[in-house]
Amino acid sequence: MSELHKFLFDGVPLRGALVRLTDDWQALLQRRAASGGYPEAVTELLGEMTAAAVLLHSNIKFAGALVLQIFGDGPVKVAVAEVQPDMAFRATATVQGAVAPGVPLSHMVNVLGQGRCAITLDPRERQPGQRPYQGIVPLHDAHGRAFERLSDVIGHYMRQSEQLDTQLVLAADDRVAAGLLIQRMPATGEANLSGTAAVAHEADALDANEDYRRIATLAASLTREELLTLDADTILHRLFWQENLLRLAPPSAAQAHPRFACTCSRERVGAMLRGLGVAEVEAILAEQGEVDVACDFCGQHYRFDPVDAAQLFLEQAQQPPGSDRVQ
Repeated sequence: MSELHKFLFDGVPLRGALVRLTDDWQALLQRRAASGGYPEAVTELLGEMTAAAVLLHSNIKFAGALVLQIFGDGPVKVAVAEVQPDMAFRATATVQGAVAPGVPLSHMVNVLGQGRCAITLDPRERQPGQRPYQGIVPLHDAHGRAFERLSDVIGHYMRQSEQLDTQLVLAADDRVAAGLLIQRMPATGEANLSGTAAVAHEADALDANEDYRRIATLAASLTREELLTLDADTILHRLFWQENLLRLAPPSAAQAHPRFACTCSRERVGAMLRGLGVAEVEAILAEQGEVDVACDFCGQHYRFDPVDAAQLFLEQAQQPPGSDRVQ
């Protein structure tokens, strides 16, 4: 069963989280297998992105989706991982071209240096005029050197956009997607992907720097094989046996066990078809005999024959203006 563990270091302004996605990660990949699945390197990238998105969302109090996107100019045009407040996750990628096993991130999405990473916080209940919060960073550092690992990209993002030192170790294959996060607690004010904390004195900040460097170095020693094969208790003990670790109980039982779940539905697809308009839908029906829409995230097919399509627009005509919205 997939699991998420959160912890603090007693007396040290650092927090951590460890996630291991197992059966639910395999279920996500199996749903995509019918349409050909993903190349090995893309599977690993999506797994790392999903683990990272779960870790990031676990550290915030936010009633909405956290969406992690990588997009650029390589054979992987876009990769997306989305996590809901209850740790339900889904992920997808658009691949146009060959991707060899073991290639670094830059070869997949940043061939010409145009790759970007975006993190979006999309509220479940938007207020009038409210827009999702989004931060975007390039897939290279301040000196123009391309990042080869997703963990470096997200660490760069957190320092640039959130002013939070963050150490991430990520790994994935077709069985497990896992990650370890160590993050310095925010010293002052609010941060979009963090929370609130008291203002730190200068001396305390210096001590925090030393604590962060020590514990981040321990975290970075975790190997890919260890992260994919060892259980959470063994990993935490091996890394931090000299630290006073405080394990945190999740706010709900559901959050302790992230799971694969898709938010697609026939109703949402129907609303999308209504948005296309009668003429476009009728053209598809004339050519194919039905409208077949497959969800990019889970592979679920939604089919509408001429009678179904006619009913969609009949329902639209019977609705009051402004009522046809996809939530």
